[in-house]
Amino acid sequence: MAILLGCDSVRLDFPTKQVFGGVTLGVDEGDRIGIVGRNGDGKSTLLSVLAGELEPDSGRVTHRRDLSVGLLGQRDALSDGATVREAVVGDAPEYEWASRPRVRQVLDGLISDVPWEGRVGELSGGQRRRVDLARLLIGDYDVLMLDEPTNHLDMRTIDWLARHLRERWADGAGALLVVTHDRWFLDEVCTSMWEVHDGRVDPFEGGYSAYILQRVERDRLAAAAEDRRRNMARKELAWLSRGAQARSTKPKFRVEAARALIADVPPVRNELELKRLAVARLGKQVIDVLDVTAGYGDVADGSFRPVVEDATWLIGAGDRFGLLGENGAGKSTLLSVLQGRLEPARGRVKIGQTVRFGVLSQQLDELAPHLDETIREVLSRYKRVYVVDGKETSPEKLLERLGFTTQQLWSRIGDLSGGQRRRLSLLLTILEEPNVLILDEPGNDLDTDMLAIVEDLLDGWPGTLILVTHDRYLMERVTDQQYALVDGRLRHVPGGVDEYLRLVGEGRAQARGRGTSSPAAGGERRERAGAGSPEADAGLSNAERQRLRREVSSLERKMESRRARVDELRAAMAGGDPTDFAALTASQHEIDAACAELDELETAWLEACEQLGE
Repeated sequence: MAILLGCDSVRLDFPTKQVFGGVTLGVDEGDRIGIVGRNGDGKSTLLSVLAGELEPDSGRVTHRRDLSVGLLGQRDALSDGATVREAVVGDAPEYEWASRPRVRQVLDGLISDVPWEGRVGELSGGQRRRVDLARLLIGDYDVLMLDEPTNHLDMRTIDWLARHLRERWADGAGALLVVTHDRWFLDEVCTSMWEVHDGRVDPFEGGYSAYILQRVERDRLAAAAEDRRRNMARKELAWLSRGAQARSTKPKFRVEAARALIADVPPVRNELELKRLAVARLGKQVIDVLDVTAGYGDVADGSFRPVVEDATWLIGAGDRFGLLGENGAGKSTLLSVLQGRLEPARGRVKIGQTVRFGVLSQQLDELAPHLDETIREVLSRYKRVYVVDGKETSPEKLLERLGFTTQQLWSRIGDLSGGQRRRLSLLLTILEEPNVLILDEPGNDLDTDMLAIVEDLLDGWPGTLILVTHDRYLMERVTDQQYALVDGRLRHVPGGVDEYLRLVGEGRAQARGRGTSSPAAGGERRERAGAGSPEADAGLSNAERQRLRREVSSLERKMESRRARVDELRAAMAGGDPTDFAALTASQHEIDAACAELDELETAWLEACEQLGE
């Protein structure tokens, strides 16, 4: 393979730290490289150096002759006064850009719902990000460098972007460097990884899962000082091996090797114990949303605009639910209904008397009153001792677990970075000891290592959890079941994110079939990304699906109990007197009866699963 660009013995110092100390790297044709590391260790700086936008203090950066590099920064340089058309295609006439297949594909995939002649300054953060991405992706670049490309994107757009980048170049052509905390995206797009840490860059073969496996091996051989980091990586690897990635038809790394490494690692969550603790804290009723329609405006004067329609959602003690939906689908409206902050226009919401909400918002409004205070001043208002994972600990120790040092306790909250504020806000939310935790994009501004720590903290949290995130890995890692808002309707998606993306894709295909126009055809495109039919699969209502799922769970517990009983009876028979034929006959009758009960339970379980379509 031909080398496209590289750096040799690059050194870069900032006033307070050394960023790189003699880094040598190369990027070949066909490389798809994911870049990970802690916040502040130099990932974005590395892209700027390799792109030629930042000069190193020593060493050199080389590019192949006539190499074209496209760089997407975390902040765009779009003009607020420009139209979307001007920002994306400039002054090029329509016949010139509309005739190019790549341009049409990018416009349809990224900005089909953005006003083509609207002003950039009037767009939301997510729309503006997609416009900047579209501007870059319609270009013919040899190398693309993307810094947090999934920020502000919803899950459907992230899925589209991953497919586009996989198919953009032929095998062995072009090169991609991407900095992102989205671990699912890294596994889907990247074939190798760079880890930036301590002034150096370590390369790893394979995607994110393979990187975790290799890092575990490296950490297993490291000194005791790396022990904490090693164990965290091993726990994440345990989920990778046992969870959705390992069940995939296209595993990204050798699952058997992973299982050998994690043979002594316990399951990520003790679900039965967490359920027991949650019921003790919450009681039987938590939140029942029954046939709710909610939105904004006044029903009486005809100005009411529904956002969520006919939603039924029964949320119990210890449930860990993920809420999926595109930007603007109504997730925030539904969360307001769940908390009793927004009265539904129709239907009713029943909130249990013992429910105590803890809410982490996207904007971190919870920290606004404390910006002029230090972390220590805020922590002093909380209890001195908490029980986490069965052990007593202090708020300061929990904060240390979330990556803060002792010296940072004296930092003013207003001076903290975005990632530090989010971690602190999450801790303060948990210290309030809620029993229903609502997290809205908790992974924003966090690096992959810190996300793993946050997930580890949530694993031992005994309560009801409702998570909204566009981070697919985080969604599948932390929640047990997912629901989706599609075209204003709430529906259970037993197949998880894959089923949700299929539903959204079908809705978009139906919209195109109705003759919806696109920018590539001239003019604005207004396309609603909704699923086709609002009814649940197999004609079941949400309430019926909930009942069946409870029945399946109950039958599974009974089956487990009967299997244990059969094993006990067989063990007792094996340990009995082999000459006592009467006792042996009686034991065999007991075993036969227990097996018949188990067979009946398995038949009932199978029928319930078939009704659910699972």
